[in-house]
Amino acid sequence: MNLEEYKGVFVFAQQVDNVVSGIAFELIGKGKDLAKDLGCDVTAVLIGSNVGPLADELAAYGADRVIVVDDPELKEYRTEPYAHALASVIQKYKPEIMLVGATAIGRDLGPRVSARIHTGLTADCTQLEIGDFPINPVAGQEQKHNQLLMTRPAFGGNTIATIACPDFRPQMATVRPGVMQKAPKVEGAKAVVEEFNPGFTPDNKYVEILEVVKAVSNTVDIMDAKILVSGGRGVGSPENFSLLDDLAEAIGGTVSCSRAVVDAGWKPKDLQVGQTGKTVRPNVYFAIGISGAIQHLAGMEESDLIIAINKDETAPIFDVADYGIVGDLNKILPILTQQLKSVNAAK
Repeated sequence: MNLEEYKGVFVFAQQVDNVVSGIAFELIGKGKDLAKDLGCDVTAVLIGSNVGPLADELAAYGADRVIVVDDPELKEYRTEPYAHALASVIQKYKPEIMLVGATAIGRDLGPRVSARIHTGLTADCTQLEIGDFPINPVAGQEQKHNQLLMTRPAFGGNTIATIACPDFRPQMATVRPGVMQKAPKVEGAKAVVEEFNPGFTPDNKYVEILEVVKAVSNTVDIMDAKILVSGGRGVGSPENFSLLDDLAEAIGGTVSCSRAVVDAGWKPKDLQVGQTGKTVRPNVYFAIGISGAIQHLAGMEESDLIIAINKDETAPIFDVADYGIVGDLNKILPILTQQLKSVNAAK
């Protein structure tokens, strides 16, 4: 493999029902940072049916070029045609870096594409940067420069691993939604649009979709919430989460939780904040009964305002909190909730 042939940062621009997913804009934003370090452009790969008009939206968020693979076989996501489409783009255009969102679609697509093009894949990354590998020089081993250093949780989130792929291209990673920042939207921005179709011949590997049934859920995605009231093991019991529910209702927030709460079976996985849960950036984050383990902090430390309530004054959560209250949450939360209700009633 001639590594010099591979240039540019490519992003899989996921769309569902001809609506671009937010992770695509986040990846473009991070791709711009990586491309700046490498002195190259960012290319979005848009796959679907009748998706050409979405190219302008990708350009508005920073894509320099958009490669459109448009075919009726790509109307709904199916593993085989999408893997064929993305692998064909990589084989023709030879990107140095290929980023895919760690969504349900991306987690299915990424490994299959990497296997087809014989490269590595680092899954569920929380940090990406350009640097040297090995990070620290090793006697007798060449240190390679301008490598993609991909950081992800390992061993169940108990440690952090930084991984590189120095001998194969492209360097591929799936990236957890909510971790990277979108670039500011620039209305009217244009990108170079190229159409590419490798041809699709359905075979016995093509799944036939008979019906799509969309689930209806009343649960708010915590990644979209502006105010989060998050509880940890210190809440004490699932029944005590009613105190958090009351506070969230008083301020128009959403309840979330730590991994310990999910492990105990008190709350569903969808509400978990942290390295093995979801990464959130609300305007206000209440950390109630949460000690502040590094795995949890990684999922919420970018919040605009962090308010911690914990009876342990030495809890690590106070190191990142903007405001901290040391005391019994069973006494503090009812008073806080009542005061907030009084303020709202006075408006």
